[in-house]
Amino acid sequence: MTDTLNFIKASKKGDYKSIYEHNLDVFSDSPDFEWTFDDIKKEVQDGWELYSVMSGDIIIAALFFRQDDDCLLTKNTALKMDFQGAGHSHRIKEFFEKIARERRLDRIYHYCGIDNFRMYSLNESHGYRKTDRKLGPGGTVVEWMKKLK
Repeated sequence: MTDTLNFIKASKKGDYKSIYEHNLDVFSDSPDFEWTFDDIKKEVQDGWELYSVMSGDIIIAALFFRQDDDCLLTKNTALKMDFQGAGHSHRIKEFFEKIARERRLDRIYHYCGIDNFRMYSLNESHGYRKTDRKLGPGGTVVEWMKKLK
C-alpha cells in the first residue's frame, strides 16, 4: 500500500461511472447518503464537484464538495476497508481545508450520517463543531461546521 494520496477531479460522466464501479464496495459501505450511479450524476448536476481519492492506482474513497457563498460544503464515502487506520481520512479533511483556503472561504460544513461515530471523532479532532441542523430523510444527516482563521 502506497502512502501517497492523489485527489483526482472527475470531469465527465465516464469518470463518474469509473469512480462508482471501481469504488462500489465503498459506496455500498457508506449508509450516510444514497450512492447509486444516478444519485452521483444528480449530485454533480446540483453543483457538487466529485473527486476520487487514489492510493497508487486504487480508488479508496470518493468525495464531494461545492462552494456556497463563503462556505465549502463537503461529504465523502468511507475509505475502503484495507485503507482505514492509516491517516487517510485526516488527509481528506486537510484537502477540503486546502480547497477552502485557496478560495478564501470562511467556513467548511461537513455532512455525515447521525450514526457515523468515526466521522464524529474525526470532525472533532479537526476543530469542527456539530450544528443543530439535521438533514435528510428523518433527520439522519448531521451538519458539522469549522470556521477558518
